[in-house]
Amino acid sequence: MKLSGNTILITGGASGIGLAFAERFLKEGNTVIVVGRRIEKLQEAKEKFPELVIRGCDVSIKDDRIKLFQWVMSEFPNLNMLVNNAGIQQRVNLLHSENDWDYYQNEIAINVEGPIHLSMLFIPHFMKQNNAAILNVTSGLAIMPGVWVPIYSATKAAIHSFTLTLRHQLENTNIEVIEVLPPAVNTDLGGVGLHTFGAPLDDFADSIFNGLKNGFHEIGYGGTEKRIGAPREEIEQGMKMAWKNFLKNNPQFLKNK
Repeated sequence: MKLSGNTILITGGASGIGLAFAERFLKEGNTVIVVGRRIEKLQEAKEKFPELVIRGCDVSIKDDRIKLFQWVMSEFPNLNMLVNNAGIQQRVNLLHSENDWDYYQNEIAINVEGPIHLSMLFIPHFMKQNNAAILNVTSGLAIMPGVWVPIYSATKAAIHSFTLTLRHQLENTNIEVIEVLPPAVNTDLGGVGLHTFGAPLDDFADSIFNGLKNGFHEIGYGGTEKRIGAPREEIEQGMKMAWKNFLKNNPQFLKNK
């Protein structure tokens, strides 16, 4: 894909992976728009990178997604790249669900409805551009589920599947479809301090951009690179081992609080 001279929209771009991508796209000479739910985080990102364009949007809400699309078409008609990065991760004990459905449905709305709807909104516009791309950030858990994050794993598997089918449907168009499959990265996904063991954010982002420069359409990092083509037996064994290790470190997880 062409890495410079683009106009790029990144959801969940105020922090973490989204902001790391935004920083690198800016360095390549692109116009970058980042959107998020928390205005204060967007303003912090703008202070750090004044060239950023910021916009508040809750991608879990249909009307917000439509308003975002309409605003972009009005203010940035040359937009030619969408990065579906926004996501939340919640640990869920399915034996003892303590919250009402809205709590769980929100994870589905952000992680699944958001990227699918935004992709469908922008595809007709992207068809008119000389070069366009949709980049979906999924997860290594799309392939090898994390038992402690069952809804998150299911949502990422859904977007992995959507990305595969989208790539085939658009294969004869000017729109590239790219999937990034992160491992655990040292960000605040799921809560502050939960992923301090994860991959260093800058090293991860640099590696992904090397993949983009090399024209890869599926880009993993570390263990997720191996998962992309791993046999089912290896995936299942890895899932069981990760679950066992999680329970060892979180012995209260399955107990009714």
